[in-house]
Amino acid sequence: MTEAVPKASGVDATLRALLADVLGLGEARAAALTEESGLFGELPEFDSMAVATVLTEMEDRLGIIIDDDEVDGEIFETYGNLLAFSQRKVTD
Repeated sequence: MTEAVPKASGVDATLRALLADVLGLGEARAAALTEESGLFGELPEFDSMAVATVLTEMEDRLGIIIDDDEVDGEIFETYGNLLAFSQRKVTD
């Protein structure tokens, strides 16, 4: 049985849960992220090794495919950037 693809409105909750799990942020810290919250370079937990895991989990949990040429540093600058990217991928 395949997992249902989350609607754009559910992408935020899925992404927060993913970051809580992968980065070990915990639910409270993940819930406190705003669109302006810095990720890569701002959260010590979000290092270069975590990027690959986050991308893989995004594909699995959101039911999307992320091509290598779609990934750049801007996506991981802020939570808002990562959320916008995720929402675009889900609705494509």
